[in-house]
Amino acid sequence: MSLTEAFRDQADTCKRMGSPLMGRVLSILAKHWDATSPLGQAMAAYSGDIGPAGHSLPLRITGGLHALVLQGMDDGLIAAYPPNAADNATLEAAVLSALKTHQDFLLDWTRLPPQTNEVRRSAALIAMARVACAHFNRPIVLSELGASGGLNLMWDHFGVATSQGAFGADDLVLTLTPEWEGALPPATSPVVVDRLGVDLNPLTPGHSDDLLRLSAYLWADQPHRLELTRAAASVLTAHVEKGDAIQWLTARLEAVPEGHMHMIQHTVAWQYFPTEAQARGTAMIEAAGARATPETPLAWMQMETDGDRTGAVGAALTLRLWPGDLTLNLGRADFHGRWIRWAG
Repeated sequence: MSLTEAFRDQADTCKRMGSPLMGRVLSILAKHWDATSPLGQAMAAYSGDIGPAGHSLPLRITGGLHALVLQGMDDGLIAAYPPNAADNATLEAAVLSALKTHQDFLLDWTRLPPQTNEVRRSAALIAMARVACAHFNRPIVLSELGASGGLNLMWDHFGVATSQGAFGADDLVLTLTPEWEGALPPATSPVVVDRLGVDLNPLTPGHSDDLLRLSAYLWADQPHRLELTRAAASVLTAHVEKGDAIQWLTARLEAVPEGHMHMIQHTVAWQYFPTEAQARGTAMIEAAGARATPETPLAWMQMETDGDRTGAVGAALTLRLWPGDLTLNLGRADFHGRWIRWAG
């Protein structure tokens, strides 16, 4: 796939996921991309999958443009980005000017892959955790793979409001409002007593540079996502360690005290692990599950693509539980948590 094709594909996906602004910006990039510029040459050096399941080059570039807006670095972009409105010609001129004016900034910004730490995915995690606790009511030792800034490790502080009713924390920090289809999850009360995550490039949302990186990958015409991210960051106590997820999990699986449930979670992260690492991780978790007891159970919560990455059918919600080696297919969720089709 060429970068121009990747821009077009990402534009279509963003429009389907409720961001017309991103669709317009990416369409401008597809039409006017200068492959001979320093930024164009840097992007051309990437091989393999450059789309959202790989290097995600289109989102790196648009994230850099949004970062310029958030830092007040480009008046033209600021005037063309929400809350301001701009016609196509004005937006096009602003984007193309920024690419030239801030070439060095964008070269540096795009060295690292996108990180969003989408807080709205926690709605699915809360629901799955309630199912796990209906099977094994134990205090939870929580581990997250690909945790980014650790915001979704804090799901026990969040609430979920639906047309059928609300569930989640009693003393909640923020309320998630996905379009919910299906019955509500069990009325259990998960208690997290220990939480830790791992990421190849962990971020600390309490640091301004890291919060900027998380914020820049939230689409500018969806300000509610930024509000939720900042609210979650305000109560963050979870720590995310730097390392290889599967190697890190090896030690973590051995560190669960008697009488606790070890709960592993990941959301739209597993697809980025190499195939060999996925196989090792699955075998490792299944082996730990075979050793699990009713006193020390194991839960594996997954919100991951099972083939479709366009956002049309969302991610599969899968919960595996041991002892018993139960696999529960609990429904599907939008990759950004906008809707949940609950089958639990």
